[in-house]
Amino acid sequence: MPSWLQLMADSFWPLLHAGIRFTVPLTLISFGAGLMLAFVVALIRLFGPAPLVWVARFYIWLIRGTPLLVQLFVIFYGLPSVGIVLDPFPAALIGFTLNVGAYNAEVIRAAIESIPKGQWEAAYSLSMTRAQALRRTVLPQSARVAVPPLANSFISLVKDTSLAAVLTVPEIFQAAQRIAAVTYEPLVLYLEAAFIYLIFSTVLTTLQARLERRYGQHAVFAGTLR
Repeated sequence: MPSWLQLMADSFWPLLHAGIRFTVPLTLISFGAGLMLAFVVALIRLFGPAPLVWVARFYIWLIRGTPLLVQLFVIFYGLPSVGIVLDPFPAALIGFTLNVGAYNAEVIRAAIESIPKGQWEAAYSLSMTRAQALRRTVLPQSARVAVPPLANSFISLVKDTSLAAVLTVPEIFQAAQRIAAVTYEPLVLYLEAAFIYLIFSTVLTTLQARLERRYGQHAVFAGTLR
């Protein structure tokens, strides 16, 4: 067996283990927390009082207008200068959560605004409050609109977690860097890391396609009932 192939075989499990232990939890937790943040920010943008709307707009403008890598550096390496010291994983978690929240807030806002006003009026005609109309009528429909871009955001986040390596979080790319520093085979290790990211992304893309088909079938079924 060629030496490079043996190296890939020997390093595959350490890289995969790093993905399962750090990349997957970092992705799931930050996306879940970011999605909740995005939902709150989107509602503030749509229905909040003016001061909170300006705060939400500023947050979105700031996060979307600066690189994610810079945001991670500010959180992990910059905050200690003002007395706030965070461990690598929590720092990465905060950075990814804020980033996901800003981008997906606009996705959710646009999805809610895409629902025709007639749906709101129909809900109001049934004596629903705005909160009830939002929960029972608008959100179920807007979810179908939001699923594709939210799924794309989740897949992108899986790949973006490689940036946590600069914070010394021992995820896939960081594990590849450590092995490459010992074996002096960076090309082999980085290609293998890319292959593992590709596996994760392929699985998620397949799940995304099934989820979109499911929501599409529900939409067709709902349309036949009207």
